[in-house]
Amino acid sequence: MKRIKAVSSIVFLVIFITNLHAQTENANSINTPPEVSIAGTQLLSINSTITNKQYNLYINLPTDYSDTTKVYPVVYLLDAQYDFTLMQSIFGEQYYDGFIPEMVIVGITWGGNNPNYDSLRRGDFTPTPEKRTPWGGNASNFLQFIKKELIPFIESKYRVRSDNRTLVGTSLGDLFTLYTMFHETNLFSRYLVTSPAVAWDNGVVNSYEKEFALKNTKLPIKLYIGIGQYEDPTALNNFVNVLKSRNYTGFNLKTRVLEDVGHSGTKPLGYTWGIQYVFARPELRITTKELKKYEGIYSVSPEEYLKLYVKKDHLVLYDLDGTIIPLYAETENDFYAKGIHILIHFKKDNAGKTVGFQIERFGSTSFAKAFAL
Repeated sequence: MKRIKAVSSIVFLVIFITNLHAQTENANSINTPPEVSIAGTQLLSINSTITNKQYNLYINLPTDYSDTTKVYPVVYLLDAQYDFTLMQSIFGEQYYDGFIPEMVIVGITWGGNNPNYDSLRRGDFTPTPEKRTPWGGNASNFLQFIKKELIPFIESKYRVRSDNRTLVGTSLGDLFTLYTMFHETNLFSRYLVTSPAVAWDNGVVNSYEKEFALKNTKLPIKLYIGIGQYEDPTALNNFVNVLKSRNYTGFNLKTRVLEDVGHSGTKPLGYTWGIQYVFARPELRITTKELKKYEGIYSVSPEEYLKLYVKKDHLVLYDLDGTIIPLYAETENDFYAKGIHILIHFKKDNAGKTVGFQIERFGSTSFAKAFAL
């Protein structure tokens, strides 16, 4: 009987502990909020045979990506472990305000178990080792990974334009971005850098620019450089002054001191103004006589009319609710607003007479028919 009682006690204890554990798990599942995922994003991994590393890719797709007729610009963002959510947010804001087109964003970071980001980025982003980073100097291999493995991988999976790539980085990521600009110039058409580490290894990036200048007179890219107000600008100013003195054909450069921020704080402002600059639309000058051909009243629907008229040297859109919006010419038939998502494309008949225009506003596209011209 004592043995039976002992066994019964053990069984009771096991059942009690099991129930207690189950209750604890249930309580934890109730009290632990679910993780948040970012809508419209994907996670891919790629193993490089060039660097012998695994990389995670954070992908942000346009909201209209289901339209299979569209092909998009693509932005490659370094240090995605820090900056992907930031860039994704900035993209949404700038697209809503009409400054940039829809695009695919590819954030690049390192995979594997518990990656040491600081060590890995110092290895892959730096073109040479130095005493603080003797394991560095792998930029050449990392660039070949991007050129020969990453870009073909992305372009095989997504509808992105091979002639419209942008590379974005900060600090050591910018050191690699500038290294790429001088070694594989045509791989990207736009470069966006903030707080670049141009002083690395006694300013080794200057030697790459010098070698490039000896062989090239053209640099057909757009480059934006931002630096914080509280950073030492000496090395960057010297680098920029040399760049400007070359007078490279096709080279478009904008630099900006970002007020009231230090090294890391340049990213929100730098990415915002940088992406505006590198994707800025042309602003053509069209004569008043030509602009007046578009003046008139246009009907979007029986309830909505839009008026176009010329004010000074600009075409102006007047919404009958009282909103007045200046328009800027991208081509003779294509106009856009600044700071608001409005794109207009004029349609003409065979005789060259304006019959209306297609107007794209955030989230909708409609046709405005010439009503009174």
